[in-house]
Amino acid sequence: MSVTVNGLDELKKLAGSDLGTSEWIEITQERINTFADATGDHQWIHVDPEKAAEGPFGAPIAHGYLTLSLFIPLFTELLDVQGVTTKVNYGLNKVRFPSPVKVGSKIRLVGKLADVEEVKGGVQITVDGTIEIEGGAKPAAVLQSLSRFYA
Repeated sequence: MSVTVNGLDELKKLAGSDLGTSEWIEITQERINTFADATGDHQWIHVDPEKAAEGPFGAPIAHGYLTLSLFIPLFTELLDVQGVTTKVNYGLNKVRFPSPVKVGSKIRLVGKLADVEEVKGGVQITVDGTIEIEGGAKPAAVLQSLSRFYA
């Protein structure tokens, strides 16, 4: 389910609103390997299925930063801001990775628009996000993301 707003005034009215839940996406070994190649992080816990099967999680796990990087495509399922000229990822306030994401797991985002504040030429939003693991007792990531939208 996506919330669509047109312009900054409509976005401001959403402050404090739950944005809903994205669709599930599967974390495949191919996605993990591609991320490892892109970042140069080829630690065995991520890219060596045989060795990882004998490791502490019983399977390869996604890089924490791979999970974090999926926030943006998952978030775009929750909120569509139209009528602006520029959308900028401004950063993060907090990030934690309470539970590893094993290969073959599915994750999704639950989001809340915690705050909307004015900045020069636009607004900055603060989103509280939880990346859940299907069937998991703990989330894969809990974060607070900042984005800016300019008129």
